Amino acid sequence: VKVLLENADVSLNPGDKIGLIGANGTGKSSVFAMLRGELHADQGEVDFPQRWRVAHVAQETPPLERSAIDYAIDGDTTLRKLEADLAEAEAADDGERIGSIYADLTDADAWTVRSRAERLLHGLGFSHDQMENSVSSFSGGWRMRLNLAQALMCPSDLLLLDEPTNHLDLDAILWVEEWLKRYRGTLLVVSHDRDFLDGVVNVILHIDQQKLKRYAGNYSDFEVQRAQAGEREQLRVADLRLIRVPRAELLELRQFGHGRHALVIERRARDREPLQLGQRLEGREARAGEALVRKRDVKERGRA
Repeated sequence: VKVLLENADVSLNPGDKIGLIGANGTGKSSVFAMLRGELHADQGEVDFPQRWRVAHVAQETPPLERSAIDYAIDGDTTLRKLEADLAEAEAADDGERIGSIYADLTDADAWTVRSRAERLLHGLGFSHDQMENSVSSFSGGWRMRLNLAQALMCPSDLLLLDEPTNHLDLDAILWVEEWLKRYRGTLLVVSHDRDFLDGVVNVILHIDQQKLKRYAGNYSDFEVQRAQAGEREQLRVADLRLIRVPRAELLELRQFGHGRHALVIERRARDREPLQLGQRLEGREARAGEALVRKRDVKERGRA
């Protein structure tokens, strides 16, 4: 039996946007499972308010004939239950209950749910025609986008996202970043995209040597604090592997009509060797992993 966390103690505040980081196999998925109530600690406890609604991204997507937009709306389980209750009350001709349910539907923003789902799916890259297609018609990557849409549609106090950018292109990643910045609940996200973490989180929770340590700020702030604490030597090559995609360069290519080249470069960059945190040197050109494709390389490929 492998011990993942021992004598680990950390407090997080409501409204925090937390990046959970650590080497593979250190327990990030287990932390998520405990928060979902699917795994229990041998000792101690994970405590948060019982009234909190927890949302997460499902890992499987059944090949349903249900439309993509209805599938996304299904993420709002409270709304779907109210709709089922309303149908039952109408079948029983229970006027008093019908009136009460309509009031609850208003509180749940039921009358705007379709337009909200359309905006969300559009941000994730779906066209209006695709929104009406069945879930079974989409490939695995697009089905994962639908699962992400469900999680974002679900009213929640705690949102758990495990590698949410894996199946997204650059435009969708930037859209998700903006959505998460506006999210009012507590966010806990696992990601190997350093730029994504820098843009979204304000707390880093680091799993290292079976302990949890909290750092204020985004990932770049975490690096600085680790260095200042004299822990730089502990940033092993096998520790955190974060991919850096040259976003500014990709956006520049798209702006000047080289969208196809930008997509090729984006895919190549994601397949390159991950950033190795223990090799940072002074100067932009010398920083290992600072840009997997340098700006001049991008421009040369853009003209090709």
